[in-house]
Amino acid sequence: MNSTSSVETTAMALFRPPINRAMRVLDKSFFTKEIPLSAARVFDDRFITKCRTDLARDMLKLERISSVRFDPEGGKKCLLLRPEVMVDDRATWSPTLKELVEAEKVGVIPYMLKLDYDYWTYHDIMTAILPEEDQDEIPVGFTQVGHIAHLNLRPPYEPYKHLLAQILLTKNPQLRTVINKTSTINPDSTFRTFSYELLAGDPDLNVEMKSSDCIFHFDYSKVYWNSRLNTEHRRLVELFKAGEAVCDVMAGVGPFAVPAGRKGVFVWANDLNPESFASLSDAVTRNKVTQFVHPHNEDARTFIPNSVNYLLKTATNPFTSSITLASKIKPSRSSLQPPQPTTTIPLPDTFSHYILNLPASSLTFLPCFAGLYAAHKHLFSQSQSSCQRPRSLPKIHIHTFAPKPSLDSSAASTEKSICTEIELLLRVEPGRIWGDVETVVWDVRDVAPGKRMFCVSFRLPEEVAFRIAEEEGEKEEDKGEGGKICAFGSTTRTGSSI
Repeated sequence: MNSTSSVETTAMALFRPPINRAMRVLDKSFFTKEIPLSAARVFDDRFITKCRTDLARDMLKLERISSVRFDPEGGKKCLLLRPEVMVDDRATWSPTLKELVEAEKVGVIPYMLKLDYDYWTYHDIMTAILPEEDQDEIPVGFTQVGHIAHLNLRPPYEPYKHLLAQILLTKNPQLRTVINKTSTINPDSTFRTFSYELLAGDPDLNVEMKSSDCIFHFDYSKVYWNSRLNTEHRRLVELFKAGEAVCDVMAGVGPFAVPAGRKGVFVWANDLNPESFASLSDAVTRNKVTQFVHPHNEDARTFIPNSVNYLLKTATNPFTSSITLASKIKPSRSSLQPPQPTTTIPLPDTFSHYILNLPASSLTFLPCFAGLYAAHKHLFSQSQSSCQRPRSLPKIHIHTFAPKPSLDSSAASTEKSICTEIELLLRVEPGRIWGDVETVVWDVRDVAPGKRMFCVSFRLPEEVAFRIAEEEGEKEEDKGEGGKICAFGSTTRTGSSI
């Protein structure tokens, strides 16, 4: 490093906040600092712009600090100069500054710049508080859900968690609450909620979220919401066509179902968690999709086989087999035009898509698709000539976790491994899913080091959909609590989406 760079680095250190490694409770007054600088007093305000241009290389340039200030002696304005420029040392003045002084356009004066807590950023304050050995990965990221900042702090930052939370609140005015996850989500947990501790702010965790132009209200402590899945929500909804029927098996509060309903897609949306069901029902009403989205509160293992009859019963009832939408064009009061015609949309009698968004255990629900349409095979026969287009069996969109491909393996090997597991659970021939041209394995996102989330989309095979229930190992057994559980699948009572 040359001497000029060394001087500049030392000078810029003046603008760092005071250091207090022992602070555990936020004291804003501690972060007050006065920095002695020089300033160019402009004798005539008419020349302020010209002087700023001429002194561009001499002026102080820092984010969030205006270099144009009122003269401390009043009446005029002055321009803050770089720390290297000394009032009483003309050797530190640039030729341009000397010329302006000699021309009596400016004068060099002392200026005391005062900075306080509000000037410094969250990162600035944290570097002044944390031990230097813990500054390699200062916690800067958090998940924001409404007014809540959700942290997942590593052990080295536990002693500073309350202080960190207080700083987050003061530096992010849109936040009112900071919480820290105290345990990972148990994949065997019925509703996939997590334990947390309140670090700072309002204990109220009832939030309002906007996603895909829809509004959701829910208690964040009682349901699962992941803002990082917004892109995945939009991606799947874009696959659905208006007028189709979709079955969202683990719908949560409705991040797939409600936007799909806004698009004109019929959705049978289910979640086992009563809190999620209540928020889903609220979102359906709040976003005005009651004609399209039908909420259910049921175990996913009974909902999957029951869904076929739910839809078929509604579609064959003359009172519910179609919906009528009023025209969105409202004639003016003075208009003599007749009322705009309404639009009638028929309800399909088969599902086009199933969504299973519970990646920790969603694959265990696949056996429940065996015989899904065994009692209604005629709906897909060639004799259904009245259909405008041949019916196809539904596409299954199922989310799951898998190891991140290593240096010794390829993405294709990971994708094939997932499809192989699906084939085993569906009891189909090897390669039936992996080799199907319609199968898509979508890499959704990183979840943890060495772990990724995927979505596999595939057409439900005929040999699964029409499988006769009497085949060995495929009988349904009454498991109590009024529900039927697939005998050949896992019997864990789960069904709340992520």
